[in-house]
Amino acid sequence: MGYSGDEFDVIVVGAGVMGSSTAYQLAKRGNRTLLLEQFDFLHHRGSSHGESRTIRATYPEDYYFSLVTESYRLWEQAQAEIGFRVYFKARHLDMGPADAKSLLAVIDSCRNNAVPHQVLNRQQVAERFSGRIDIPDDWIGVSCELGGVIKPTKAVSMFQMLALKNGALLRDNIKVVNIAKDGDRGVTVTAGTGEKFRGRKCVVTAGAWMRKLLKTVSGMELPIQPLETNVCYWRIKEGHEGKYAIGSDFPTFASYGQPYIYGTPSLEYPGLIKAAVHGGYQCDPDKRPWGPGLVPDSLKEWIEQRFKGLVDSSRPAATQLCVYSMTPDEDFVIDFLGGEFGKDVVVGGGFSGHGFKMSPAVGRVLADLVLTGEAEGVELKHFRIARFEENPRGNIKDYEDQVGQLLKTLSR
Repeated sequence: MGYSGDEFDVIVVGAGVMGSSTAYQLAKRGNRTLLLEQFDFLHHRGSSHGESRTIRATYPEDYYFSLVTESYRLWEQAQAEIGFRVYFKARHLDMGPADAKSLLAVIDSCRNNAVPHQVLNRQQVAERFSGRIDIPDDWIGVSCELGGVIKPTKAVSMFQMLALKNGALLRDNIKVVNIAKDGDRGVTVTAGTGEKFRGRKCVVTAGAWMRKLLKTVSGMELPIQPLETNVCYWRIKEGHEGKYAIGSDFPTFASYGQPYIYGTPSLEYPGLIKAAVHGGYQCDPDKRPWGPGLVPDSLKEWIEQRFKGLVDSSRPAATQLCVYSMTPDEDFVIDFLGGEFGKDVVVGGGFSGHGFKMSPAVGRVLADLVLTGEAEGVELKHFRIARFEENPRGNIKDYEDQVGQLLKTLSR
């Protein structure tokens, strides 16, 4: 594809999974696409690195269902195009107190969207997973075939390779410091080096740096708070490693309650299982504490009790640091920047520690919005910026136990 100087149809700012997926979607449709990243490609300073992310169809909110189901299909499609796997199938198990409002909302959403699932008591959970998971008598489990594990760094690389293959230009170590309206020509994107790029349209997927960049560009204070979170891996006791490995019918999992815990089967590190708390500590993405990653006693107790002593709960065998970009309601921001930019600049951010699984569909939606001004097949009213003007906490949930709990965590 030939380019005319530095003029592009669309410039994508931020080459994490969302920006890379968007660049792939734009380029495959024949658009002159530029993808800019402030650090090295595949860096470890944001939210898109690491070795595993959960994918699941079970959500308390109905409005994520279409994004998740589309993403399952698009993960398979992208894998077929590139020729290697980033998505590994598994079952998924949600568990928690039988009266947890958020878990009951998961069941309602499954019913509303015809998601095949089974609601299990303690004995049935033990039978379904061959005694590898134990829950209290007053808990329930929700088992679903639509789970799985995504390899994140490999997935970002896949989208970047596919974007490049379809004619996109990729530039790293280009820090964007401003985006300005350029009359009827579109926008001008300025780098810290003084280099300028012109584009008809722009998509901003700046992750933990979204709030800083948008304040500079438009004066908008978007309520996206970066958190530093600690991902923990635990050693499976000798002789039991295969029971918890991917492919053994052991599920990805989420535990509703205090704290909210999630995890994946053993995959990236042989003999280790991932289980971590959804939450973290407020941070400036440019002045990260880089630890120490604290491990709450409640997580250790959960490991010991749920896995019946077959996983060493004394301390994690390994930890990794990551960054969440949290909104007050944990819902995404997918919208036009508006103001003088109108529909020329689209923003995608605030993915709140649960967006990676939906990145193929989010990339498609962001590409649709910037090219046509609308996106089919998804209800975007829950992701609009204006919701924070109406209510600083954003979307009102039918349940408050889980969201309220995390908000308390963020304020510590």
